[in-house]
Amino acid sequence: MSNDPLVIAGKSYSSRLLVGTGKYKDFDQTRIAIEAAGAEIVTVAIRRTNIGQEPGQPSLLEVLPPERYTILPNTAGCYTAEDAVRTLRLARELLDGHSLVKLEVLGDARTLFPNMPETLKAAQTLVSDGFDVMVYCSDDPIQARMLEDIGCAAVMPLASLIGSGMGILNPWNLRLIIDQSRVPVLVDAGVGTASDAAVAMELGCHGVLMNTAIAAARDPVLMAGAMRKAVEAGREAFLAGRMPRKTYAASPSSPTGGLIG
Repeated sequence: MSNDPLVIAGKSYSSRLLVGTGKYKDFDQTRIAIEAAGAEIVTVAIRRTNIGQEPGQPSLLEVLPPERYTILPNTAGCYTAEDAVRTLRLARELLDGHSLVKLEVLGDARTLFPNMPETLKAAQTLVSDGFDVMVYCSDDPIQARMLEDIGCAAVMPLASLIGSGMGILNPWNLRLIIDQSRVPVLVDAGVGTASDAAVAMELGCHGVLMNTAIAAARDPVLMAGAMRKAVEAGREAFLAGRMPRKTYAASPSSPTGGLIG
């Protein structure tokens, strides 16, 4: 919604759905799905996708031009702070000084759970180096606060493990992070279907980032459109404010006065 923008590092976006660019069958499907999602921010794994570091090879930027999309380079595949910092410095060179990045430092190749000590270390270095850091993290409110205190532009707690599609497993921790944060909170990882995205937004998340939920769907383009609607509906429901939960209805939903007979 144009009158309810997502603001990250001082820039406004009308879409609150951020999407990844991996796992599609080709660049053409990537482009079509992202158009269907209505995304303005697209994240790119620098270690896996060519955006200029391989001259002469097809580049993602040919189908997702930076003048149309905000390219969000990420550090997928990095397991140390040093590797993550090096990767994002390369990305800044390739993207002509672009400062908005997504930091993720993984702790385990099987679960892809974040290594928070290394994440905090990398975040400190990157913020000091002038980067606007959006950071993938555990759903620990204390760690999220530490990342915010370092100066990260957004915190991105997992809903469940990357690529699991298990949805939001701990809404209580997520809500604690949302309630304490002064920077945008975006769910990153674990969304499996549209209802997961809607729940994240209804909880008060400022946005949702996903890749596998769209790319691994039977029809990625159709799923991209569903995710777009889910994020929009969830945001509107959050702004509208849901009715209170009750064990039973204390009063009828329709007025009883003036009934015939």
